[in-house]
Amino acid sequence: MAVEIKKVLTRKQLREFVNYPENLYKNNPYYVPPLVFDQLDTLDQKKGAAQEFCKSALYLAYKDGKPAGRVAAIVNFKANEQWNHKEVRFGWLDFIDDKEVVDALMEKVYEFGREYKMDTVVGPLGFTDFDPEGMLIAGYDKLCTMALIYNYPYYNEHLERLGFRKDTDWIEYKVYIPEALPEKLTRVAAIVQQRTNVHIRPLTRKIIRQENYGEKVFRLINECYKNLYNFTVLPDHMAKKYLDFYLSILDLRYLSMVENEKGELVAFGITMPSIVRALQKNRGKLFPFGWWPLVKSMYLKHEEGVEMLLIGVRPDYQNTGINSLLFADLFVKFKKWGVKWAETNAVLEDNIKNQGHWTLFEHECEKRRRSYIKELE
Repeated sequence: MAVEIKKVLTRKQLREFVNYPENLYKNNPYYVPPLVFDQLDTLDQKKGAAQEFCKSALYLAYKDGKPAGRVAAIVNFKANEQWNHKEVRFGWLDFIDDKEVVDALMEKVYEFGREYKMDTVVGPLGFTDFDPEGMLIAGYDKLCTMALIYNYPYYNEHLERLGFRKDTDWIEYKVYIPEALPEKLTRVAAIVQQRTNVHIRPLTRKIIRQENYGEKVFRLINECYKNLYNFTVLPDHMAKKYLDFYLSILDLRYLSMVENEKGELVAFGITMPSIVRALQKNRGKLFPFGWWPLVKSMYLKHEEGVEMLLIGVRPDYQNTGINSLLFADLFVKFKKWGVKWAETNAVLEDNIKNQGHWTLFEHECEKRRRSYIKELE
């Protein structure tokens, strides 16, 4: 039977789009479901934070009357202007191992790109860098993190067959928490704190609310990451949509904020206890009782690992060693709370400065993921 492609137009179809991977990865021990409500909000073309500067279309594939795949086609006009290119992105790509299915899905992405006069197809990418990006190319036997994509090896085989080539790679590291901090790290941290006159600022819910701390972090993210691969610099008013919710629920002890003598935020480390086992238990659903495994993992009985979600240092403070102050603060707390390891977010393979953070610790490359690119004919 021929493949049938349907454009997502209703809330019911959107739920089917979001829930599609549940069957595809039903018995896979390494797949971690995302939070369903977060996916629905992100992909909703009326509610989604990025819709003010993006155009998108969602497609579902069916074969023999059964769901067989999905894909999002996205044109991020802000990123295209910032990077001076004409790219249509594909994201949320999942499919059975079937040539006809993936070909039909990608043809819809090509059509969407042509409609907006794009000349290149790239992905997997989301609307912005706050969405999962990069297709897994190594580490299929490792448990996925909350923030990133899991996929089967055959995904890459199909994209390469379609003529896609590497655009860039990311690396993910597992960093083991030592019994005691390296002497060099503590020494450098003390020197940096004295020379640059900076300090760790403990956060409270009151401080976050009264000082609009989400906006402070958001601005610094833009400043730190603006020159990294395909990053979209976002306006301040989007801080509430992207960060305020997470700052309101995160365990603040797992955050490290560095301010200078003027009270300016100059570096940040945002980490959280791993909740991937909890997400596997509740399948990404909070109700009726899915919230309990999450609360338990985040606040009551932590897993042995943490996820290092975001780390950044203001450009004028880079090369001062200020990152040593962040890690000294976080890793001492990790050890105190029984954390055995920390898993990094995806780090660009050419971001040598970031990769250098882990040279003082026992670490290993756990996973590698890739963004593909292809000219649009």
